[in-house]
Amino acid sequence: MGVSRGAFSSRLGFIMAAAGSAVGLGNIWGFPTQTATNGGAAFVFVYLILAFCLAYPAFMAEILIGRYGQANAVTSLQKMSSKLWQKRFAFVVGFGGIICAALILSFYGILAGWMMSYALEPVARIAGATGAADWLVEQSLVRNLLFTVLFMGLTILIIRRGVEQGIEKWSKRLMPMMIGLLILLIGYVLTLKGADEGLNAYLNPDFSRVLEPSLILSALGQAFFSLSLGTSVMIIYGSYIAKTENMVSIGAQVTLIDISIAFLAGLLIIPAMYVAQAQGVQIFSADGKLIEGATLVFKVLPTLFDSMGSIGLFVGFAFFVLMSIAALTSSISMLEGPVSYAVERHGIQRERATLFIGLGILILSIIIVFNISFMLDMVAMISTQYGQPIIAMLVCVFAGWIWHRNSILEEIKQGYDNVDSSLFWKIWPWYVKLVCPVAIAAVFLHSLT
Repeated sequence: MGVSRGAFSSRLGFIMAAAGSAVGLGNIWGFPTQTATNGGAAFVFVYLILAFCLAYPAFMAEILIGRYGQANAVTSLQKMSSKLWQKRFAFVVGFGGIICAALILSFYGILAGWMMSYALEPVARIAGATGAADWLVEQSLVRNLLFTVLFMGLTILIIRRGVEQGIEKWSKRLMPMMIGLLILLIGYVLTLKGADEGLNAYLNPDFSRVLEPSLILSALGQAFFSLSLGTSVMIIYGSYIAKTENMVSIGAQVTLIDISIAFLAGLLIIPAMYVAQAQGVQIFSADGKLIEGATLVFKVLPTLFDSMGSIGLFVGFAFFVLMSIAALTSSISMLEGPVSYAVERHGIQRERATLFIGLGILILSIIIVFNISFMLDMVAMISTQYGQPIIAMLVCVFAGWIWHRNSILEEIKQGYDNVDSSLFWKIWPWYVKLVCPVAIAAVFLHSLT
């Protein structure tokens, strides 16, 4: 069709973009409380093992499919297919991932908008605009609509610029900023009363729980979801990598960065919760578990920031800027999936495709906002609890059962000549063929109970 494709200009560009996609709101508010309520460091230990034993192999399958196909998710999967039924199956899997990414972005944009409004609240208080500050942190239709539009607008602007000038450029800027803010906040929170107890809850291992089925499945789910698997994102990102790059080491580096940031998030969130408890804030729910999710981020932590006095305004600002950046690095990857499909399969100009698809997803977000009491959780459940694991499992089936082993080897060898004698090649092909689909299916079935 003559549509020119973008590409990452460097290995660092891909690593920052892929890690940015992986490091989202779930990593920062989900991983820490799961750790604290599932045996502390015992959960971290199991999570680290499973991240490399499940998430990394599945991640490798997606980026290898992308680089082999040098195209969007649907076309890349179809290039691996030799029979008509395989090509039809490839369309269902590839397009299913694109739909899944769009659904995730539709509710993600709403949550990210809340992060932006909470980041502006301390700015308004410092400026003396108390009324505006109160409005920014109150649930209202106007606020939700305004900040959803603002966040989606930012996402659209970045994707309109393409791969190198949009995704790569902003990932290189935002990721170091996010990591720097995270480290600064950790350093401050650890100086406060109650932080020691939080560190103990987070890092003190209870190895008697390591073999608990619920802990293993929770760690498996966290490792799987933390790498943006099952959304076509990593297939399209993989298609933008140069053929000369060593995919085995790149995949390991992205996985390691994602795990490291999740671990750092725990060093911030859990001590901060216990600091809040020392200030009289309730951090445990009625069933004895640590409060997590939206209640943690939008109620417990803001109460802590309020109790800090004037310094709390700056800490709160830094925290919600951190969360907004984490959301943005993920959202741009989710929009790139459907945009790349429209550009390459239908020859639509990137700027136009980005605008129309972005607006389409924004309209869905607006519908969710008007019906937020039931649609927000429903769309999140459909896309993350059902869509992601099913699509990721089918991608592993493609890599393990449909893509010819010799073709995979030749693809990897373009950037890693001796891969056929490596430990990776001795394990990965049969692992992604047999172990990954079964393990992902186990996570999916567990999530239904």
